[in-house]
Amino acid sequence: MPAETKEFTIVRTFDAPRELVFDAWTDPEQMTHWWGPKELTTPRETISVDLREGGRWSARMVHPPSGYVCPQGGVYREISRPERLVFTWGIEEDEFTDRSVVTIEFAEVDGKTRMTFHQIGLASEQERENVTGGWSECLDKFAEYIERAAV
Repeated sequence: MPAETKEFTIVRTFDAPRELVFDAWTDPEQMTHWWGPKELTTPRETISVDLREGGRWSARMVHPPSGYVCPQGGVYREISRPERLVFTWGIEEDEFTDRSVVTIEFAEVDGKTRMTFHQIGLASEQERENVTGGWSECLDKFAEYIERAAV
């Protein structure tokens, strides 16, 4: 990774067991309900998960009105259910390089799950801002999904 990379952290708390929160990140059947910023969908048939260290994941987000497609993917580096998930993240134009790494920690706090999402390896301040905004919207959808799933 280049010495000068950009990074960010997002912390969210969900009124749900951490196993449920962790599994929503690794199960394609659940990912299809929340993966991607608002206005984008991720059809189930575009999501692939090989959930093992060294296994690949991929997803294709689609903007239905325009037909725009954004393929993403990476490799799982660490899987410690339900405490921690680490994977590389990139878009197809990057050839899914491993320069960007996402680390998610799931902590049980007073019967809820505190999720700390940290991404490092973004090339510029503009990319950091764009990616932070995209993940923030994605995590808003994630929160809505988890609220429904936890009932």
